[in-house]
Amino acid sequence: MQKVAFICVHNSCRSQIAEALGKYLASDVFESYSAGTETKPEINQDAVRIMKELYGIDMERTQYSKLISDIPNPDVAISMGCNVGCPFIGREFDDNWGLEDPTGKSDEDFKLIISEIESKMIQLRNMLCNES
Repeated sequence: MQKVAFICVHNSCRSQIAEALGKYLASDVFESYSAGTETKPEINQDAVRIMKELYGIDMERTQYSKLISDIPNPDVAISMGCNVGCPFIGREFDDNWGLEDPTGKSDEDFKLIISEIESKMIQLRNMLCNES
């Protein structure tokens, strides 16, 4: 099974949401990981709360902030958005989802980003499913 890594700088919000949605929507097609070039002591609490509300997923029970060196070498590497400077992970990114960081913004902003991640996750799932 392919390994997909979702990468952002701090591995506390967008990449964590992507890991959770990857496990939720596509675990039959690929393994999902998230990581960053830095870590935070905890996952973004607004992301945790809203993911629980929308999907019943408790990210704090199954996930934590990780460095790129803490995950297996990915077959597919997705950057969550390079508007603050893309981390170098030792290889080129397969895609850049170009998502704005919702940290510090409203619940509606979070929900828009989560919806975008869900849509892109379904597209990624379909693409990788068709490759196998």
